Amino acid sequence: MKPTVVWTKIDEAPYLATFSLLPIVEGFTKDAGVNIELRDISLAGRIIATMKDFLPEELRINDELAYLGELVKKPEANIIKLPNISASVPQLVAAIKELQSQGYPLPDYPEEPKNAEEEKIKMLYAKCIGSNVNPVLREGNSDRRLAEPVKEYAKNHPHKMRSPKENSKSHVAHMDSNDFYQNEQSFISPKDQTLKIVFEDKEGNKKLLKEVKVEKDEIFSASFLNRKTLRDFYAKTIEDTKEKDILFSLHVKATMMKVSDPVMFGDAIRVYYKELFDKFGKELEEIGFNPNNGLSDLEAKLNRLPENKQEAIRETLKEIYAKNPRLYMVDSDKGITNLHRPNDVIIDASIPAVIKNGLQGWGPEGEVEDCTITVPDRTYARMYKEIVEDIKKNGQFDPTKIGTVQNVGLMAKKAEEYGSHDKTFFPPKDGYIYVEDENGEKVICHELDAGDIWRAYSVKDIAVRDWVKLAANRSKESGYPVVFWLDSNRAHDANLIKRVVEELPKYDIDNIEFHVMAPEKAMRYTLRRFRKGLGTISATGNVLRDYLTDLFPIIEVGTSARTLSIVPLLAGGGLYETGAGGSAPKHVEQFLKENHLRWDSLGEFLALAESLKLAKKQGASEKIEIIADALNRAVARYLDEDRTPKRKVGELDNRGSHFYLAKFWAEELANCGDSELEAKFRPVAKELKENEEKILAEIREAEGKPADIGGYYHPNEELVSKYMRPSETFNKIIDALR
Repeated sequence: MKPTVVWTKIDEAPYLATFSLLPIVEGFTKDAGVNIELRDISLAGRIIATMKDFLPEELRINDELAYLGELVKKPEANIIKLPNISASVPQLVAAIKELQSQGYPLPDYPEEPKNAEEEKIKMLYAKCIGSNVNPVLREGNSDRRLAEPVKEYAKNHPHKMRSPKENSKSHVAHMDSNDFYQNEQSFISPKDQTLKIVFEDKEGNKKLLKEVKVEKDEIFSASFLNRKTLRDFYAKTIEDTKEKDILFSLHVKATMMKVSDPVMFGDAIRVYYKELFDKFGKELEEIGFNPNNGLSDLEAKLNRLPENKQEAIRETLKEIYAKNPRLYMVDSDKGITNLHRPNDVIIDASIPAVIKNGLQGWGPEGEVEDCTITVPDRTYARMYKEIVEDIKKNGQFDPTKIGTVQNVGLMAKKAEEYGSHDKTFFPPKDGYIYVEDENGEKVICHELDAGDIWRAYSVKDIAVRDWVKLAANRSKESGYPVVFWLDSNRAHDANLIKRVVEELPKYDIDNIEFHVMAPEKAMRYTLRRFRKGLGTISATGNVLRDYLTDLFPIIEVGTSARTLSIVPLLAGGGLYETGAGGSAPKHVEQFLKENHLRWDSLGEFLALAESLKLAKKQGASEKIEIIADALNRAVARYLDEDRTPKRKVGELDNRGSHFYLAKFWAEELANCGDSELEAKFRPVAKELKENEEKILAEIREAEGKPADIGGYYHPNEELVSKYMRPSETFNKIIDALR
């Protein structure tokens, strides 16, 4: 049986690019004993699959995410996972409305359920919010790094890094008490057992919140953040920002941390716009304004009020903006602030953007200004504080001289905070939340105020041991020192450190330099090496994996979308992730307006080469390895000759870059040493070379006009294919291979 490479159908710019790239991939791999299969895990696809009971038979689709969730537990898994939308509630609502307009009889999303039926609908839709995809697929730990050709390209074509102002006022602000960092408790389960999470009020009334099955040696942890302290922190930070006369910016992750962080985001709105709630609290409640969904939620619901009330609210907003510090803007031209939508500013991409921009953000008038970088919880904020202070002291990083930071991330089996969604609770009254083992002993106990954010999370022993092994192997392969970013003052990390100390000696570590450091110290150590042009491996937990694999690649090569991301699955298969999609919405916006797509598919190219090599091990023909090696050489030429997509209409875009990838790939296969492959690809290489100008002209000819693809979340695929394959000449050459 042929091995199968699963290519995921997802959202936004990489979704569009798939319609141009996948036919090329199918053509070039056709005769090498491997199947290429497309599986839909897009936001729209997940909604349709999840809500199947509301749909007629002809509109139903299979639950492809559930299928892939089972596949990753098998040795034959070989998946190329492109970036999908980690949907916020506003995005979910927009996707539902679009599907309804296309004839899908889906129920509206009930923000405030009024009965059991609406409660059920909300729970079903909750499966589509946030990062529901990644935890299902990540049945292995993460190996993320920049491929050598990508790093060399950045040195030869350095991206712009703005220098900070002299005496920059930009700084990181974080809580100093009563946050998740301070309140963490942790224990290691001595056996397989079922834990109970219980709320008990001050009168002794108890409520079972959840039962959780844990395995022997699983590290189970919990913490909470006090909301009153959070709001006091926001008030103080806003006041301090006003005094410094700089921009106020908030950086959380309300998409991945879809239960806890929207509330932290909402509290920033409750504090910044306090006068609005003081004056119009009753009216805001009547129209169902939910601050957790951002100020855009108010804009969407404001017309439910009488005109005079609407005007009074708008006037109050103007007064608030005049009184409070200026807000960091997502889009100053459109008046979209940092507090507009929870999915607009995502910490792992937004702080690197500020760093690239000389520690500055865009203000309301389109000006560039210093800013307060607000990261409420200390756990990882101090790491960001360290790099910001380093830049203020030592200047901006030079992409032509800096080293590299690779990452080995502990993420298998819904590890740590990203597995906390179903174990996050808000106590209805003052009281206690505790975790009780099967002996009735309280292994974790917290006293909380009503409304505080309590969350539990864990990491399985098999995942930790695999992580340590992966870190040791990466260090041996690269020769770089490995730093475990673990803080002995955190209860969870202290338990992880015990495992690292136990596990590392099992491997040949004589030539491995390794350190265990708290994140701020690890950052300091790493930056010293980074500025000297040296390489370092960061071995981190799940959240820091996410943050650092955006931060350092963005500094090194301008984008994290070019990162090689390999997940060796615990069962023996492979998951190959193609980099971040944070810029994807902007790319789609330009595409719809101008039919020019500047998404760079380099991440897909790199992932495909690794996936094809795995396919060889899984039983594909010998030719597949030759094809993969030729692809890697083609990618090196693609970068060396700078055939990456450019920003403006008339310049090379994603479709033109795919042409060059195909041209270089065919030329490499035409001289690969395998007579059959050479005979197949020599005429292809000749045709592509002879028709280069004609093909590029056909692509350019299509540009400059709006592209109507029939939807944003669920486009018409015939239209997408038409727009993404505009060159008849190129299509004929590729389709002949398929």
